[in-house]
Amino acid sequence: MKGRFFYLYLFMDVFSRKIVGWEIYASESAEQASSVLHKAYLREGVAAKDLVLHSDNGAPMKGATMLATLQRLGVVPSFSRPSVSDDNPYSEALFKTCKYRPGFPDQPFESVEHARTWVAGFVRWYNEEHRHSGIRFVTPGERHRGEDIAVLEQRKAVYESARKTHPERWSGDIRNWERPAAVSLNPDKSDHQKRLESPQNQN
Repeated sequence: MKGRFFYLYLFMDVFSRKIVGWEIYASESAEQASSVLHKAYLREGVAAKDLVLHSDNGAPMKGATMLATLQRLGVVPSFSRPSVSDDNPYSEALFKTCKYRPGFPDQPFESVEHARTWVAGFVRWYNEEHRHSGIRFVTPGERHRGEDIAVLEQRKAVYESARKTHPERWSGDIRNWERPAAVSLNPDKSDHQKRLESPQNQN
């Protein structure tokens, strides 16, 4: 139906990139956003200490019900800066992956149920099959559960063994399989420069 839209409410853990909560509704409201967040919070067993929810400046995320829920759960609200379209590069990258993935519908969804079915399949693929380049090509689910530590250690051992066996094939160090220890949302450039200049990053 022309002019009718469905709205995707989605929450992602920035550290692991895992989609921890989502739902699709035929309307926008702070009550619905609050419900999706609350369910994700309970399902993930989140510790409220130092937990920050960064979101856009849309009405559902700034409504009284949503803010009251955040306050009750002890979650600190954070909002994108006005007129900064890429203030949350992680969510922007996620939605680009969604839209450019083979199988993305080229026609409008027939119903909200149809939309939910498609997104459920995408979320399963994204969390458990998609090898994310930003987290050393492990899946968000593996990183979220801490399984990536063993995966990356195994990869490092394989690469080191290969270089030892065939040194002529290597012109330098092996690929970096170190686990990213921290993730920042729009890190300060001076902090980034300090990391680049730290002893562990110098040859």
